[in-house]
Amino acid sequence: MHRNKRLTFGILIFCFALMVFLPLTAHGPELSLPLEKIQQVSDHFEGTVFFNPGLPLPSPSSPGNPPSRGVLGYLWRWIFSNDRPEWPEMKDYIPGPPPAVRVPKGTLRITPVGHSTFMIQMDEVNILTDPIWSDRCSPVSWAGPKRHKQPGIRFEDLPPIDVVLVSHNHYDHLDLPTLNRLAVRGTPRAVVPLGDLDLVRESGISRVDELDWWQSIPLSPFIKITLVPARHFSARTPWDRNKTLWGGFVISGPAGNVYFAGDTGYGPHFREIARRFSPIRVALLPISPFRTQKSEDMTPPHFSIVHLSPSEAVQAHMDLNTPLSIAAHFQVFQLGWDGFDDALKELASALNEHRLGNNEFIAPAPGQAIDLTTAVAESGSPEHLLKISMGR
Repeated sequence: MHRNKRLTFGILIFCFALMVFLPLTAHGPELSLPLEKIQQVSDHFEGTVFFNPGLPLPSPSSPGNPPSRGVLGYLWRWIFSNDRPEWPEMKDYIPGPPPAVRVPKGTLRITPVGHSTFMIQMDEVNILTDPIWSDRCSPVSWAGPKRHKQPGIRFEDLPPIDVVLVSHNHYDHLDLPTLNRLAVRGTPRAVVPLGDLDLVRESGISRVDELDWWQSIPLSPFIKITLVPARHFSARTPWDRNKTLWGGFVISGPAGNVYFAGDTGYGPHFREIARRFSPIRVALLPISPFRTQKSEDMTPPHFSIVHLSPSEAVQAHMDLNTPLSIAAHFQVFQLGWDGFDDALKELASALNEHRLGNNEFIAPAPGQAIDLTTAVAESGSPEHLLKISMGR
């Protein structure tokens, strides 16, 4: 009986999703740069869609590739599969204290909010990455993956936000309700990959800068932001797959280089980012979901090629040669077939295997502020010594 109710409810949700998506245009978004100009210099755009250099275009039969059926195919699997591990319900959680209004030049403080949302305070500027305070990451507020952890900072406690960085257009990274709330409270600016300008403007944020990989733009007299490659994909409807770009960001300022990876699989881009931006003071790296659904013959789940597994995240940490990495993208939204604690257990195992200390790749609770202090060596030159304050 319970199974029948679940099927009925699932069919209703799926039919509603069809009504939501079918009226949408099948055309991709307008790009601010002419297609001819992008093609002349791009190794990741083929004229109509973006792609991951070095990888075949995804297909349903490619292990670990995201399903080409897009949103509706994923929704169908999510509703009707019965092999997903159970995650605990969200518990009451005391958020972190209200953050400082700003930090001075040369100072770096990072506060994880949850999932891929971080507040980066550095050099008198406040930055939010992939902000989502919504209860669900979905085109509708009443269905779709729901939060299993509350945000580590209350929205009302946020200091003035100078800029929002959006890594790509998936609903768990580009959340229009949260962007709208930020616009209402006065956030003036966002930086996005190619193709997402018009969508983010819908939120009410007045200035949106659109970048291709390796393009940079100043955020302040002291800080520069660069969009860097990621190995991922984009889609918000069944018809716009890979019509917009995806990427990570490097934020460069007197306090050092901060790398926010967004959502990505493992690839050679980590070494190239390290080559161009060394030294990287801290990296924010996703560690899940890394297991995809079991195949029809019930063989074990495949590993994703567009998300980092914890062991791949540790390898990326070493490729980047950074003294500190901070885990992202875990225990908030159940988006794959990982158990609730799988990513953290695998991370601890990978660190032990590579004989790395637990303070080199950390997974702080949402709301824990991480202060990185620059010390001065006896020679008089600055040393980025790792001094982490994780008070609440």
